[in-house]
Formats: sequence, C-alpha cells, structure tokens
Amino acid sequence: MSRVADLWRRLRGQPRRQGGNGMPTVRYATSPLLASRTPPWRVKFLIGAIGLGFAVLIGRAAWIQIVHNQFYLDQGASRYERRIELQATRGRILDRNGELLASSVPAPSLWAIPKDLDASPAELKQLAKLLDMPAADLKKRLDSNPNFVWLRRKVEDKVAQQVAALKVKGVYELREARRQYPEGESAAHIVGFTNIEDEGQEGIELAYQKQLAGRDGSRHVIKDRLGRPVEAVGDTIPAVDGQAIRLSVDAKVQFYAYQRIRDAVLQHKAKAGSVVVLDAVTGEVLALANVPSYAPGDRRNLTGAQLRNRALTDTFEPGSTMKPIVTSLALETKRVRPDTIISTAPGRLTIDGSTISDSHAHGDLTVEQVIQKSSNVGTAKMALMMQPREMWEIFTAVGLGRKPQIGFPGAVTGRLRPYKSWRRIEQVTMSYGYGLSASLFQLAQAYTIFATDGELIPMTLLKRDGAADAVAPVRKVTQSDAAEGPRPVLAFKTAFRPGSDNEAMPAPAGEPVQVHGTRVISPATAVAVRKMLNLATMAGGTAPKAQALGYSVGGKTGTAHKVEGRGYSGNKYRAWFVGIAPISKPRIVVAVMVDEPSNGVYFGGDVAAPVFSQVVQQTLHRLGVVPDLEVQPQIQSNLPAEVESF
Repeated sequence: MSRVADLWRRLRGQPRRQGGNGMPTVRYATSPLLASRTPPWRVKFLIGAIGLGFAVLIGRAAWIQIVHNQFYLDQGASRYERRIELQATRGRILDRNGELLASSVPAPSLWAIPKDLDASPAELKQLAKLLDMPAADLKKRLDSNPNFVWLRRKVEDKVAQQVAALKVKGVYELREARRQYPEGESAAHIVGFTNIEDEGQEGIELAYQKQLAGRDGSRHVIKDRLGRPVEAVGDTIPAVDGQAIRLSVDAKVQFYAYQRIRDAVLQHKAKAGSVVVLDAVTGEVLALANVPSYAPGDRRNLTGAQLRNRALTDTFEPGSTMKPIVTSLALETKRVRPDTIISTAPGRLTIDGSTISDSHAHGDLTVEQVIQKSSNVGTAKMALMMQPREMWEIFTAVGLGRKPQIGFPGAVTGRLRPYKSWRRIEQVTMSYGYGLSASLFQLAQAYTIFATDGELIPMTLLKRDGAADAVAPVRKVTQSDAAEGPRPVLAFKTAFRPGSDNEAMPAPAGEPVQVHGTRVISPATAVAVRKMLNLATMAGGTAPKAQALGYSVGGKTGTAHKVEGRGYSGNKYRAWFVGIAPISKPRIVVAVMVDEPSNGVYFGGDVAAPVFSQVVQQTLHRLGVVPDLEVQPQIQSNLPAEVESF
C-alpha cells in the first residue's frame, strides 16, 4: 500500500516522505478515490439488489421446501424406491369333472435396451432367426425406442434358452403368464382365448373376464445401486387371484363330438359342421363343437370362419325339424290324434297359387306316419287347421326368435316375424321350416319339450351345484313383444355363485336332479311325439342311420336348400338331425348340422344322423346311462330309409 502512495506522490511532484523507520508515509485522507462523493441512488440500488436477491432465494426455498416439495420428494424416492407389481394369477377354466380347459403357466418374455445393445451383425441375424422375424423387422423395432422395446413376449422356454446362449448385451428376460389350453381345437369355441395382455377375447374367457382376471397387487421397496430390493417400505397390497370357472361341459363328450363332426365334414366334403349336446335332465350343455376350429393358444392368422361359434351364431331355416313342433300343437289342441288319417294324395298341395310337394306320393297317412315319413303335405294340412297366432305362440314358447339365455357372447335370436304379417302360404311353409330361422342351439333347446314331458328347461354352460334351479315366469309372451323386439321369456336363477369353491366340488353321483322349466305341452303330448320321433329312426322312417347300439333313440331329419341372393341355391344344402336318447327315459338331446355336403349325399338322414348315432352312444356311456335295448351286433343302418321331403 505504501508503494502505491509513494507512486502517487511522485506523480504529483511531491517529495517522498519517510517515516520514522525509513518507510514512506501515506496520507489516506488525500486519496483521489475518496475525493468524490458516492451518488445516493447507487447505494440504494445496491441495497435493493441485495435485498431482492435474498427475497428470490427465500421464495425459491419456500417453493421447494413447502409449496412444491412433493415433486422433489418423488424425484428423490425414484432414485432408490421402486413399485413392484404383484401380478394376479388368472383363474382356471375347468370342465364339469375338474379337468383343465384353460390355465396360466409361466412363460419367458424377451426385451431389450437398444442403447445398451452390443451385438455384431451376425449375432443380430441369429437373434432375429430365433425370434422368428426378419432381420429388417428386428432392426426397425430396436430403432423405435432407445430405452425399452419388447422383442417377443411369452415365447417357449427353448427359444428363451437359445437367446440367452447368444449372450447379447442389452437383451433381457422377464417371466410372464401365458394361457394354456389342453383341449386345443376341440373346446376352442367354448373356452375362447385371451390376448397378449391376458384379457379375454372370445368365449368363456371373454364372458367371465372380470371373475377370471382377479386384481393385481403391489408393494414398495428400496433398491440398492444394482437394483436389488433391500427393504420394504409402506403397505403391501396383495394380489387377488382370479376365480376358477367350472363349466357344465364334459371334456370327453366335447372331444367325441368334435371328432365325429370333423370326420363327417371331411367325409362329405362339407364347408362346416356343428354339434350340440344337452343334458335334458339338468339343463346343462355337455358339448358344443364346431368345424372349422382353431388352436386357442396360437392367435396368429386366425380367420372369421375359424372363430365363429356356428352352433350359436349361424342361423338357418330349420326345415323339417319344425314338423314335430307343429304336430305337438295339433295334438295339444285336440285337432288330431296320433292315429288321425290325413290324405296327402297326390303328393302335392296348391295354396294361393303356390305348390308344395312331397318327395313322392304317400296317399293316406296317420299323424304318426306324417312325422315318420316327413310329409310336407300332411304337415301343411295340420297347419291350416290352426290360427297363425297359435303357431307363433308355440314357436316363441320353445325359444325361437328369442336369444338363448346362457350368458355366452355371440348367441343370436334368429328370425320369427309377427304373426299378423303372415300370409296363408307363409303359415304353411313355416310349418315345415321355411320363412323363419334359428340356430342349432335353439333347435336343440326346443326339443327339450319332448324329452322333459313338455317343459322347456333353462340351459347353462356352468355346472349346476346339484340343486334344482328356481324358475319364475316373468309374464305371458304377447304379440306386442315381438313387435318391440326380443325379450327374455323367463328369468332363471343360475346355480353358479361367483366366489364359490367350484373346483373342490366332486362330480355328483347317482341320478341327476331334474331342473324344471316352463310347461309348453302336456306330458301326454310329449310322449306321443317321442313315439313319432322313434318311428322316424326305424324302417320306413327318414333316419335309420340314427340308431345307436343299446339305446332307443328318436329324432327328426332336416334338409334344406341354402338361401343364395334373393332365392334358394339349386345345389347347396344344409343337412341336420335333432334327436333324443334314450326314448324310454330321455337323458340327452343332440343336434347335428352339416353345411354344404358336396360328396354326392346331402340328406340329413345320410349325413347328420350317423354323427348323432355315434355321439349318443359315447355320451350315454360316459354318463353311465344303462342301455335300454338289447345290444345287437351292429346298427341296422342298412334298413331302407324314406326319402325326405324338403
């Protein structure tokens, strides 16, 4: 400091002063830096700036520490705290005997962090091959996100092991749950399938998604720098596993039915086929099979033709299978008796300028023979004895024009026009199955009135718990209901209770408990029609090939031209058979449909009846039903069959 003062003095021409110790003397009061006065605004500005800075710092601290502290707490916690999802196990789907139809198993899923990926072109090519995708697609996927991409989810263990053997840096494995379907194609249309996120897309998987899915849980943990959990923090929310759904379906009966209809479709070079098996005592669906089918565990390349549950979603004109229903009405109203003679000569009948015909002239037939030989003319004459409203009411009472109440997605209502719009010729053609439409399932349920002494019983795809269900008619069906659209005829309480331990329930032993429904015809009428259905499977009937070893059977064939455009195709047919067994004490109703047989044979008695025979034998044996006939060496399938009128 003295050197500065001395230099200053020298610049001003003043002599250098010496102190007592020989050092220069500095006079600070005469410093030019202090010679001028500081402006007052500068002092105020500096003080204000300093105060403002402190205010900003205090405000920022208050914002971080008091007002907006949660964000920073969350950011801090994210560095060391993690939320681990506790995945719920999807519920199993079981058949009536506890056999697995669908379950969840662990499966590896492969993922990658592209920015960390360290692989040569050859390794990437090999990785793409193992993942069953083109190398270009793999590259595109890796370029889509630098932080995370799925490579392939829920792969086979063998694939995951092969990928791990490549030791590609940046590729990792995660264990997920994959749905497994042991029965494969045979039960696909009942069970359905889930998507990659384990959400139901078809069948029971879709219908009972909420019960099957359960609820995921979670827990919070503190992780070390390597990502390993070291301490749990906060409350743990446990996962709630999905409920098991126990179906009424018997896996063995389902497989039998699928095999038989598949073989028939192949044999007759048909487009498709379906089988429905109902327990006429308990109201349970024992089988519901369709061809073509699909493997529910493989969701790739599925088509609408494969996915369609034809027994429930496809409707068609039921043809001659309507004749027993019309005949039962004629018997119930005392217009005819089983032995009443109806003249069908000369095999034709003209009504309002339109002619209906039999396959050939039969002459005089009893009412029993009208069903046995499937006479259009005889059925038409019985229909003309009735009012349109009467026919409409019994059609509605057996479930036609009404959506089946089985809680299954895709079930359709069919078509039944209000009776007030019927012309006379339309009333006649409806009596033998033209001018209305129904699904195969609706036809099968309609025939339960003949198997249960006149009652239409409620159907279910869920196993009943052994107690007869309560059935309460809501109200009488009226013509206005048809005009307003389909409504449930009856309200049924199902025996299935969500949350009940259906898995642990053993199969009931002994006689099944009868489920009661709504009475449609009297027991006497039902017995009389059963006898007619039995005659149709005997010599002189349209379906001798429906006979089953050891069991008495009865049923009705149906054959119809397919609708094509505004008319009917001349060479495309549907063939079906709906029947009951055993006739002496009915236990099951079986309905078979074959679509477009094209191998030279197309009548229901030739195409569908043999499938009915095989399914009846295997199903009744499976149910432990004692044969009611002496077992013959072979079915008398070579008996002459009546040519069906259609």
